[in-house]
Formats: sequence, C-alpha cells, structure tokens
Amino acid sequence: MSKSSKYRFGTKAIHAGIEPDPATGAIMTPIYQTSTYVQSAPGKHKGYEYSRSQNPTREALEKSIAALENADYGHCFASGLAAIDAIIKTLKPGDEVISTNDLYGGTYRIFTKIFQDFGIHFHFINMTDVSTIEKHISEKTKLLWVETPTNPMMNIIDIKGVAEISKKHNITLAVDNTFSTPYLQNPLDLGADLVMHSLTKYIAGHSDVIMGAIATNDKKLSEKLAFIQNASGAVPGPQDCFLVLRGIKTLHLRMQRHCENGAAVANFLKSQPKVDKVFWPGFKSHPNHDIASSQMHDFGGMISFSLKENTTEAATEVLKKFELFTLAESLGGVESLSGHPATMTHASVPKAERDKVGLSDSLIRLSVGVEDVEDLIHDLKQALS
Repeated sequence: MSKSSKYRFGTKAIHAGIEPDPATGAIMTPIYQTSTYVQSAPGKHKGYEYSRSQNPTREALEKSIAALENADYGHCFASGLAAIDAIIKTLKPGDEVISTNDLYGGTYRIFTKIFQDFGIHFHFINMTDVSTIEKHISEKTKLLWVETPTNPMMNIIDIKGVAEISKKHNITLAVDNTFSTPYLQNPLDLGADLVMHSLTKYIAGHSDVIMGAIATNDKKLSEKLAFIQNASGAVPGPQDCFLVLRGIKTLHLRMQRHCENGAAVANFLKSQPKVDKVFWPGFKSHPNHDIASSQMHDFGGMISFSLKENTTEAATEVLKKFELFTLAESLGGVESLSGHPATMTHASVPKAERDKVGLSDSLIRLSVGVEDVEDLIHDLKQALS
C-alpha cells in the first residue's frame, strides 16, 4: 500500500502515487507519450517494455486510485465499461451473477447483450433489503454486483450486509462506486472485494476524459485483472491518465461543493408544486437513509425527480427550458447536467424493467455541479414555472 495511506483524504488526493520525476525533478507526473521502451539487452529493461503492459503515467494514476480506496492494487482501463468488462472476464461460462435491478443502462447492456451470449447468467433483483439476496444464490453464483446509490433511482444498498452474505458463500462482491467516489464511500473498508469507478465522472471531474478503474486488496484478483488488462488491451492513454491525476488533486474540494449544492437543490425541488417525487439519499424519508448515513460521509450531488404530469413530453418541456443544467449524457463534471434516463442513459433497459424500479417517463436526473447554488435554483425555478 502506498506510503500516503497514512494520510487523510485531501492529502492523499494531492500526493498519493505521485513522485517527482527522477530525470528532471518535475513535480507533476510527466506524460510518457511512448509506445515502447529501450532495452539494454533482450529482456533487460527498467520495468517498462510496452505501453499496453506498463506506462509510468498510468502507473502513477493506478497508485493514486488504490490509495484513495484504501486498496493495495489499482488498475485503469479505457472506460468504465472496459473495467466492468474485465471484471466479468474473471468468470467462466455457466457462472451466475446477482445484480441490483436498478443500475446504469450500459452495465445492464453489457451484461445482457454481450456476456449473456457467452453463457454467463445474470439475475437482477431488488437489493434494498439484503435479506432477500440469499434465496437467489446457487452453487453457480460467483459474483454479486452492487451499485449504491443506484443510477438513476438513488436506492441505497447495505454494502456491509451484502459483504457478509458474499463471504458466507465465498462469492466475489464488486461495488460500482462511481456516484459516491472514494471521498464519500469506501466499499473495500465495508467488506467488498472489488470497487469499480467510471473515472469519466467525478474523479476526473471536468468532462474531458473517458476512463475506468478497479481497486482491490485481493492479490489473486489483482493479478487476474492485470492479465486481462494487458491481454485484452483496453488501456487508457498517458494524456488521459495525466488529466485524471490532475482532476484528483481537487476531488475533495469539488465533492464538498457538489454535496452542498446537491442538498440545496434537493430541498428546493421538494417544495415545487409540479414535482411529484424527489430521489436523494440525504432525506430522512429516503428508503435506507440510515444505511446511507452509516456508510457514506455525505450524500452527493446526484438527484432524480419525477413530475406530477408523468409524461415524456412534460419532462422534455422542463429540460428544454434549462439554461445551466445542460442536457447531456454523463455526470460528475464541474458543470451541472440534466438528463432523461428513459430515453438517454437507460434507453437500453426494457420499459417493463424500468417500470419495476420506478423509472418513470417523467423522471429527470440531475448532476448538480459546483456553480453558485443561487443560480442553479433560479434555473430550476424558471424551468419549472
């Protein structure tokens, strides 16, 4: 584990995995824009052979991610979905996965449209009551997949409770921690085996990178993931790794503002006559709020809300009127974004499945940015007028 693991989060965000460049003393990690490395003799090198296998810029980022998640090992991939792809590739045909039924549409798509065709079976269940999970477990169950808070319904799943079940049955537990980031939640500390991030979102934080990561304390899993990373080749480039390293240095500052703004926006939405329901784990009335309070350090800047006029047309009218909440895919950048999950991020999920989890036609998802919150509330007010 990195020597920086003894430090608190803000210090780790700035220093973890970072060493002065040995050649020049540069304080920022250089962008090693190279495909290969000179060897003094066949097989004799300085730890780097080929940039798909190793790259110093990527290595610094992987050490940083590991330190932030209190992990021994970190691995970066070309996208969040590439990271998920690597995790599922640790399984074999005939294996079964139990996943929460409210999850990112891209995850649902890769599970059902790609890996299901290779003989891996997926069961999507409501995990908000962890006591119901065991009845779905069989001897073929090899992975439990958890998102919390979930996308887009903000459901909270008890990571510690799921971890107890996974250990009892010797099943790997993977947690998608994208919405929370390591600043708000540390799944490995709660018993998870793997934690996955779309670094594209909050960790990079500036809507200019596509990347994913996995962190773990399990040496065998890490070795397997490193092999898949190299053999399958879905690795990020050094320029993008540099940008994520730069983004991480302000992660704690940005997340604090995302949380502050998120709380103000959620409470404002709750008072609006056109709004039906507001989904944000910071409300005491939110299902499993007590679990969120125990496993998260704050409640984040992701909010979903539905309208009393529950139609796609009504949602579209609101989305068209936004000035600051830009209509776009993705989340977690410094700028506020809005989206319509039913037709955007979750369009690949069948309507029947969306209806099961309460993903209505009027549901709007907000990624609350770090702008002045008074301006954000004014934008919401005029869009809902």
